[in-house]
Amino acid sequence: MSENLTALAYLVASVLFIMALRGLSSPESSRKGNIYGIVGMAIAIATTVVRPDVVSYGWILGGIVLGGGVGTMIALRIKMTAMPELVAAFHSLVGMAAVMVAAAAFYNPAAYGIVDAEGVLKLASRIEMGLGVAIGAITFSGSVIAFAKLKGIMTGNPIVFPGQHPLNALIGLVIIGLLIGFAAEPSPVLFWIMTGLAFAIGFLLIIPVGGADMPVIVSMLNSYSGWAAAGIGFTLENTALIITGALVGSSGAILSYIMCKAMNRSIVNVVLGGFGGDTSAAGAIRSDRPVRPGSAEDAAFIMKNAGSVIIVPGYGMAVAQAQHSVREMADALKANGVKVRYAIHPVAGRMPGHMNVLLAEANVPYDEVAELEEINADFSSTDVSFVIGANDVTNPAARTDPQSPIAGMPILDVDKSRTVLFVKRSLSPGYAGIDNDLFYAESTMMLFADAKKMVDDIVKSL
Repeated sequence: MSENLTALAYLVASVLFIMALRGLSSPESSRKGNIYGIVGMAIAIATTVVRPDVVSYGWILGGIVLGGGVGTMIALRIKMTAMPELVAAFHSLVGMAAVMVAAAAFYNPAAYGIVDAEGVLKLASRIEMGLGVAIGAITFSGSVIAFAKLKGIMTGNPIVFPGQHPLNALIGLVIIGLLIGFAAEPSPVLFWIMTGLAFAIGFLLIIPVGGADMPVIVSMLNSYSGWAAAGIGFTLENTALIITGALVGSSGAILSYIMCKAMNRSIVNVVLGGFGGDTSAAGAIRSDRPVRPGSAEDAAFIMKNAGSVIIVPGYGMAVAQAQHSVREMADALKANGVKVRYAIHPVAGRMPGHMNVLLAEANVPYDEVAELEEINADFSSTDVSFVIGANDVTNPAARTDPQSPIAGMPILDVDKSRTVLFVKRSLSPGYAGIDNDLFYAESTMMLFADAKKMVDDIVKSL
């Protein structure tokens, strides 16, 4: 394939990637967006494989078969509740790929065409390679920690120690110094010290992050993986990889900003703040306050006689895998003439769009699902808010308590509805580690049970 045809094919693939992002911006067009992305990636891979500078297809075909086989097996077996940790794991692979490609290019630059007339690694390639390997290493180790936290292999609480932030700052400055030194003189010692420190700071940056901030961290790591790929794209002089990496990096950064705005916090505060502390801390639960417990029969009676119900899903629904039961409950309510909608908070769950994915899996109609900005004003005219596992994003303390860790965070105003039905196993706080005043409101009925069992019992009563 000629250079002109290669450039044209990469351009077509890049346009398809842009169309994929546009399609994924809405649930209604997300399936079409996925198809655009698949076709674009197929074109990009095929174009790269048939380039005239490919000298051996054995390793390439072996990688495609092995990677495709593992990916297919994971896709068939993965549960929707495990999607956040899967995304984190895939980010780690992108980061490690960037490190390995950079290492290969560093030790054999002539094979990549990145040497000057004297056979020395080009200055621009040194800078691009250094940035790519540093960002890739941070992405890998940070994503591994995010995976471990989401999977429950390690605690989801912030892990902090004295001098943590100064240590991170020092390592960051050393990495920048090594990058400048590597650009001046491409030494293997500088390359591997820089890589090792990047692995270390990726680990140190993510361990102080609490569970409440995981959606932002997953989005941020997604951005890192894109910039790592773009950096290596420059090293390989591959325009498709540069464009794709830039799209992923920029879209991930924008999404991280949107989610931080939804939490009324800055990205620096997310990384350094350690939000989502130990929920067993003293004073976290004020169990002496009275609550109004209820049963499935009570909930069914209240909702059946309501004119409108807004369902607010959270991570508790994901853990209990109750999304199909919730859809069944909504169908039963609609059959009784009740207007049913779903309210989604931007940071509900463990990754961006977590609740949307679960509701889509249960075939919930897209026009019944609304984001915070669209539906928040409607709670005051709603008969019943049915909260299933969403804690911090419904806590009125964000509006009423200036000293609260979540003060100023936009929340779903479920407390303004006439009745709140709150499904939860216990009165334990959410990831922010604070009590939820909504539990004790006069308009709230607590439904203490596993989310799926409670909803199934409500369906039977309906």
